[in-house]
Amino acid sequence: MEQIFSLIPAHLHEPLSSISGQDTVEEIRLRIHQPVEVTTTYGTTFLSDQSGNLCVMTEEDMEYTLHQLSEYSLYAFQEEMKQGYITTKGGHRVGIGGQVVRENGAIQSMKHVRYFNIRKAAHHQGAARPYIKQLLETCGHTLVFGPPQTGKTTFLRDLAQSASEGVPKWRIPSRKVGIVDERSELAACYHGSPSFPVGRRTDVLDACPKAEGMMMMIRSMSPEIIVVDEIGRQEDADAVMEAVHAGVSVFCSAHAGSFEELKQRPVLRELLDASVFQNVLQLHRKHGQVRALMVHDD
Repeated sequence: MEQIFSLIPAHLHEPLSSISGQDTVEEIRLRIHQPVEVTTTYGTTFLSDQSGNLCVMTEEDMEYTLHQLSEYSLYAFQEEMKQGYITTKGGHRVGIGGQVVRENGAIQSMKHVRYFNIRKAAHHQGAARPYIKQLLETCGHTLVFGPPQTGKTTFLRDLAQSASEGVPKWRIPSRKVGIVDERSELAACYHGSPSFPVGRRTDVLDACPKAEGMMMMIRSMSPEIIVVDEIGRQEDADAVMEAVHAGVSVFCSAHAGSFEELKQRPVLRELLDASVFQNVLQLHRKHGQVRALMVHDD
C-alpha cells in the first residue's frame, strides 16, 4: 500500500490505513467533489476521518494525484493517458477520466482530469496451480474467461510463469514464453521492467496492441507460447489464428459472464466454432476466492 499512499494526498493516508484487512483492497476511486470510494473483496465503502466526516476530493487533491501519477511530467505520459490509464511503480493501474482532446477524429490527450480509479495490483502466485499439470503437459491452446475482477489476468500470469520456469516434479520442461501486454497488467512493466515474476524465459512487449504484438513476437522472439489478455476484436482473432498456424501455443482471456455469453460474441464464437481451444476455463469468485471450472462445448 505504500506505493499507493505516495499517489494520494496525505490527509487520506490515515483513513485508508484504518480499513481492516488492507490486503483485501482492490480499488480506490477518486472523484472531484465526491467522497473517496474503496472497494474490497467484501464490498464497497466510503472513507471518513476520525470525526466521521466523509473524505471528499477537492480540486487541489485531484491536481496532487495527477502530478504524483505523471511524476510531474504530463508530456511523458501522454501516450498512456490517450489509452485512459497510467501504470505506476508496483504494477498498480490507474484509470483516468476527464475531458478528451481530439484531433482529426483521433484522441490526442486528456485534460481536466477529475476522476481516478486506482486498481491495486495483486500477485497471487499459485492461482493456476490446480490446473498447471493439465494445461502445460500438452500446452494446448487455452482460453480463460469470466466477468471483471474474477482473476483472469492473475491466472494467466501464473500460467505464464509456470510455463517459463517448467515444473520438474511433473517433468514439464521450461518453454520460451512471449507476453503481449497491451494494458500493462500481465507483467505490469514499469520503465520496461516487469513488476511481477513472469519467468526466466519470458519476453514482454509492453503497451503494444495485441494483434500487432502477437505478430511482432512471432517474427522477432520465436516464442513457444504467447500469452495475451482480453481478446475480443476481429484483429485479435486473426492474430490468434496466425499464431496457431505458426505452431505457437496461445494462452488468452476474454470477458464473459457465462459460456453462453461467450458464444454470443461473434469473434469468440468464430474461434470456438473452429475448435481452436483445447482448454476453456470459466473463472468465478466466491467468498473472495477465485475458482476455475473446465468447460466443455457439447
